[in-house]
Amino acid sequence: MASAVELAAMRQAITLSSFGLGTTSPNPPVGCIILDRHGDVVGAGYHRRKGEAHAEVNALSTAGAAARGGTAVVTLEPCNHIGVTPACRQELINAGITRVVISVLDPTSRGDGGAAMLTAHGIEVETNVLPDETLTVLGPWLAATRRRRPYLIWTYAYDNQDSQPVNEQLTAELRCRTDLVLSDKTIEEGVPGGHAPEHFTLPDDLSTDLRPWLSACYATGSRTILAVGADHSGTLHDNSDCVDEILIAVKRTPPTGSLAAATADLTPAGFELAEILPGSTDVRVRLRRPKPSP
Repeated sequence: MASAVELAAMRQAITLSSFGLGTTSPNPPVGCIILDRHGDVVGAGYHRRKGEAHAEVNALSTAGAAARGGTAVVTLEPCNHIGVTPACRQELINAGITRVVISVLDPTSRGDGGAAMLTAHGIEVETNVLPDETLTVLGPWLAATRRRRPYLIWTYAYDNQDSQPVNEQLTAELRCRTDLVLSDKTIEEGVPGGHAPEHFTLPDDLSTDLRPWLSACYATGSRTILAVGADHSGTLHDNSDCVDEILIAVKRTPPTGSLAAATADLTPAGFELAEILPGSTDVRVRLRRPKPSP
């Protein structure tokens, strides 16, 4: 069972993993913490983009010799194959790590998986540590990987009189965690120039047929997409099962002038209210699909 120190380290690793959102695709956003044999944090790292060092390697580089005999706490199972970069499970073995704490197993693992290989080398492995918390960052990538189409977020402002400034602010806040931003007639990177160009390209313009377009986006490296505004509302409504999350900015109104907000269609069929985030000028309403029953 993970110790209190390891649980705290996992939450630090989850936070670190979020630094890679918007640039790691098609790779996952992963964070890693290295604890020495006394339980002190001696290394930390995250994965920034494909082709660069993975989270474990960055954390081991920070830790140096202090990693020997220590514990690696990582949000996703260390990879078990040699691709653009070396296999992370081998890097952990070479560094003398004696225990690995993993939050979520990697569905793309090849062979027996990194966890099994670590165990085979005598390293103690614990899995399924704080997975729900890890999925706050890793969830969209996992969903996209399992169904082979990107996680799609739709955002718009509910206020016909003054929606543009609110929507621009909301888009600016959201785009840094997505691979693509789809607006009226433009498709661009969420983080301009953030991805490795040899592993990521922009797709063609969206046609009326959303499903093949999403598959094409996945094939060119995208795992998350932000659709902005009402320009594509017809296509998105007709293919609402392809939309994973909706974020609506509702402008604040006086206590006696809230009829428009109260009668707005804020809960399309198939979605449930997930979160409400009050701001100074508006309220953000986040909708998502219900989690499947266990």
